[in-house]
Order: sequence, then structure tokens, then C-alpha cells
Amino acid sequence: MPDPNGFLRYPRRMPDRRPVPVRISDWREVYPPAEESLVREQATRCMDCGIPFCHDGCPLGNRIPDWNDLVRTGDWAAAVESLHATNNFPEFTGRLCPAPCEAACVLGIADDPVTIKQVEVEIANAAFDRGLVTPAAPAAPTGRRVAVVGSGPAGLAAAQQLVRAGHAVTVYERDDAIGGLLRYGIPDFKLEKEHIDRRVAQLTAEGVQFRTGVNVGVDVTAEQLRAEYDAVLLACGALAGRDTPETPGRGLRGVHQAMEHLVAANRVVAGRAETAAVDAAGKHVVIIGGGDTAADCLGAAHRQGTAGVHQLDLYPEPPTTRDAGRDPWPTWPWLLRNYPAHEEGGERVFAVAVQEFVDDGTGQVRAVRVAEVTVEKRDGRRIVTALPGSEREIPADLVLLAIGFEGTEEQPLLAQFGVSRNSRGAVDARPDWQTDVDGVFVAGDMHRGASLIVWAIAEGRSAAAAIHSYLGGPGTLPAPVTASTQPLAAR
Repeated sequence: MPDPNGFLRYPRRMPDRRPVPVRISDWREVYPPAEESLVREQATRCMDCGIPFCHDGCPLGNRIPDWNDLVRTGDWAAAVESLHATNNFPEFTGRLCPAPCEAACVLGIADDPVTIKQVEVEIANAAFDRGLVTPAAPAAPTGRRVAVVGSGPAGLAAAQQLVRAGHAVTVYERDDAIGGLLRYGIPDFKLEKEHIDRRVAQLTAEGVQFRTGVNVGVDVTAEQLRAEYDAVLLACGALAGRDTPETPGRGLRGVHQAMEHLVAANRVVAGRAETAAVDAAGKHVVIIGGGDTAADCLGAAHRQGTAGVHQLDLYPEPPTTRDAGRDPWPTWPWLLRNYPAHEEGGERVFAVAVQEFVDDGTGQVRAVRVAEVTVEKRDGRRIVTALPGSEREIPADLVLLAIGFEGTEEQPLLAQFGVSRNSRGAVDARPDWQTDVDGVFVAGDMHRGASLIVWAIAEGRSAAAAIHSYLGGPGTLPAPVTASTQPLAAR
């Protein structure tokens, strides 16, 4: 039974971040492990609602009130078991997910929501610290073989579910290490890579085979995979970055996609490269975009020793509290989100649009010319209007485009498997998670488009359930979402 007065006795509190001067001198995670007393205190704020909307906020269907109360009472082993019942990788989601569950927390209607994400990550930390994460014994071998193309959270979740059900699973990854976008796309100050390595070790011990440095469609053909495996899951992510080819000066040196910067920086941190091909050291940096990727670039630039950063956002500055008329509870609200990287420095500029990347005369960018703008929607289209006389230049030696993604990349494997990108750049799935080609399944960002890590894991688990059924496996596997499930939204 939860503490009925916990939310009245304790305000929302987060653990202290590492001091800015200390953390920008390395690439270690911003948050140190929280004290157990703080975690149990914050778990006590959970009201164990009669109808816990946090379940609907999270596509994984995490049993949030259950493991909150188990943490409150100090039963960490049971909390670990409850958390892993719905989430293969809580140490990833607890660090990287923006927590739509907290936006849907009933306590958040009139108070600050429960620190669900922080409790989650501390349960995951406790699981490893106390030796509670061990390889699961697989079911009896089914004799069926499955290839998973892509080793991000969707592919890894599907692989783990399938191998535990007795299928032989091989994961193909074109990079030199497992993890997909988590490996080189996410900076270590958000996710140190030991967390990936520990899970890969667990999956390996459970029987998953990994093949790195293999670009399916180039190094091995779709025809070869179809001949060798009974089913194939495509989980290649959505890494086609949105660009601005129509903006004058886009072809100048020094103007890059955000992922070019992040991957280069993360490979240096991982010891896979000596220098970063795109480096902010000593440069005036302009980051275009206001989301997670832009904040990752901001934090990376600080650690590389930038001379200064401006982060540009097309939209006006959001409110600091929920606008119930626009975003009623329990939907995800449009809010000003201050990331740890913003605490570290830089200037945010709202309601501006780039008019030109300015040439220094040698083909190198020297500035970004911007104008103040208004943004409105008409008939479903976004209309951006520049305000006359508002143009100005912002010095820039390096410009990073962090304006979203346009779906999965055009790559040889698509044509070889006989699938194609839709108008959103994603690959469609039938209700059984199969593409238009029998035996070829799709999940994660490749199917949904760039989305949250919890959706990737949820789709990976659900696709695994569909594959298990397709292969005639005994019983059923958990499937938290359907191929058409959408996030909570006001209609």
C-alpha cells in the first residue's frame, strides 16, 4: 500500500548535477548516481492512482506505480523484476527518454509530477550494482533463425525477446560496434557506453550472435539473408538528416549536419579516432534547431572548447508551464526545456530563420544571416514570414544543422528486399509488422520515423511477438503497441 501522504510531505527533487566547470572538462555523465534516500523519498510521492495515466504516457506500459512502491519500501530486487517485465533496457530509457510518463502523471495536474525517469534509472543502476542482471535461460530451441538488421534499441529489444523464446538470432550492424544511434550518435555525457557494453554482454551470453562492420545490401545481400534465415527484421533507424539545400551558402565549408559533428566527437571519445573531422574547438558555432540533437551538439561543443555558441530556434520561446488550452493533460506539452547543456553556456535565440550562410570569400562560412520571423499554420502548412528590417549577422566558423530527420536513409537494402520509403521517409508495416514482403518485418524509427527510445523498444518487442507468431513459436510474447499505435494527443 503506497503512502497516501507522500506527495504532501515531499516536494519534487532531483539529484545535483556535477558542477559545470568539472563536467565540461570531461565527457562523463552529467548526473552522478543519486543517494538511495533521495530515490526512495521521491518514489514515495507516487499516489498509486486508481487509473494511472503514466501507463498510457509510456508506450512500453511500464508498471510505474508498482515499482515506485517497491522502491519506497526498499525492495530493490522486486523493483528490478517489475521494471524489466516491460522494458529490456531501463538504463537507456532512464537516461535518454524525455519522460512522456511524467507529462501524464496525475500528480502533475496540480503539482510537480513524480520523478519517474530518475527512479527508473536508479532501479537500473541498482540492478547492475547488486548483480541482479544475469543472462536469462532461453526456451527450448525452435530451430528457427532470425536476422535483425540494425543494433539500435528496437533491434536489440527484438533480438533479446526472440532469443529468449528459443529462436537463433543474428544481429547485423554496419558500424564497428553495437548500439546503433546509441553508440556514436548519443554523447557520453548523456549515456556512457559501458551501459551498452553490459547489455551486449548479457545478450551474447543469452545466445544472440552479433556481426559488426557488415553493411547489409553491400557486404551481404538481401537474397543471402532471405536464404539463410526464416525471418528478417529491419530496424535501421531514421538517420536521413533534414537539410536546407535552398538556403544560399549551404555548400560552404563549415556547414554540416549535426550527426556529422556528434559521430566524429563520439568516435574520439570512444578511442576509435584521434581527431574529430568536425570539431568546435576555438570556433564560433551556430546550431540550428531546438531539440535533443541540438542540445547534444551544444554540450559537445562546450567540451571541445568552443569560442562561443548560438542556438537558433524557428519558433517563439515556449512557455515554462503547460498551456492547458493548447496541450491538455495528459498529452505531451510544448514547454521551454532547459537541458544541462544550456546551463553550461551559449545563447539561445528564438523566432529566427536563416536567410543565408555568409561566405568569407574563400568558400568558408564566416557568419549566418538571420531574420526574425513569425510562424503560423494554414491548411496544415507552415507559413514562415520574415519581419522587414530585422536581419542581422551572427558570426559562425561552424554551423550545425539539427533540424530533424526525414526518415530512414536511401540504401541498397531497401530495393534488394523489395521495400520502399513512404512520403515520410519511413517503411510501412502491416498490422502483423510485416512489410509488403512476406517474412520481412520492420520496427523502430525505420517504421515510425525519428521518435523516442521508448517507442523504439516498444516496437522492437511488438515486432518480436509478431515474428514469434509467424514462425509458429509456442505461446505469445508481449506486444505493448500495434503497428498503428500513436502517442497520446488531443483530438
